[in-house]
Amino acid sequence: MSVRDEPITTDDGRRTLAPPARRRLQILARQQFGAYAVLRVADPHGPPPRPGQFAMLAAAESWGGGAGERPFLPRAFSVLRARPGELEFLLEDVGPGTHRLAELDVGDWLWVLSPLGIGFAEPAEELAGRRALLVGGGVGIAPLAILQDELTASGAHATALLGFRDGIHAAGAALLRDARIATNDGSFGHEGLVTDLLIAELDADDHAVVYACGPPPMLEAIRIVCAERDIPAQLALESGMACGYGACFGCVVPTKDGYIRLCVDGPVIDADQIESALIPGTGH
Repeated sequence: MSVRDEPITTDDGRRTLAPPARRRLQILARQQFGAYAVLRVADPHGPPPRPGQFAMLAAAESWGGGAGERPFLPRAFSVLRARPGELEFLLEDVGPGTHRLAELDVGDWLWVLSPLGIGFAEPAEELAGRRALLVGGGVGIAPLAILQDELTASGAHATALLGFRDGIHAAGAALLRDARIATNDGSFGHEGLVTDLLIAELDADDHAVVYACGPPPMLEAIRIVCAERDIPAQLALESGMACGYGACFGCVVPTKDGYIRLCVDGPVIDADQIESALIPGTGH
């Protein structure tokens, strides 16, 4: 029986445990969405991830052989979407690691260690009647796509509010259904911040639960808005990771109850666990 047949979940269903070794997976498709690329890979034996979990990715060839021997360490990516036997990842070419990954095409191979971390929690019984607001910024839209798939499959309605710097990046909104869009330069959708859209939604109906992923200033604004209105929120944070499984302590962040490693105790945490989402060392 394959690992996928009986995935092991812990932490109230928020974590699917990864196999103990990385897997060499082949790229089945590559699709461009404006500034972003989506890689779809074959994963016939890996366990299905929970929404919000992530993977450590590295190109199977020519990794660590570029200028200055970069990139060397793998890179952490949220799972964009999961189907039986397949995984999808969203990336933007912004540095040595993402540049090498962005060069890959159909038939190339990836080293993948996944699923890692703790994902989004399903609403507790007392929150079950609230509508879901999915708030994403930039590449932070990735874990919201798989979450929207799960919520929709369960019969829940999930409204997507997405923010981008410009119209080229806003093309990534096509990865979610019926998304409302804000751009910083006003070239597509609402001119302004995605938190403008969130506030408007909450002003109309604040019986909601918020799920968010994006840059730290956006997450901090969401944390403040939700705290002021007593609205439950889950935030997917980002930090530099060297291993992805808690050994290097490179992704340690402070919470109200002490320090945690985002790779094993996150990356998704309840907003009320932290004093601020503006944490040094995190973000894009």
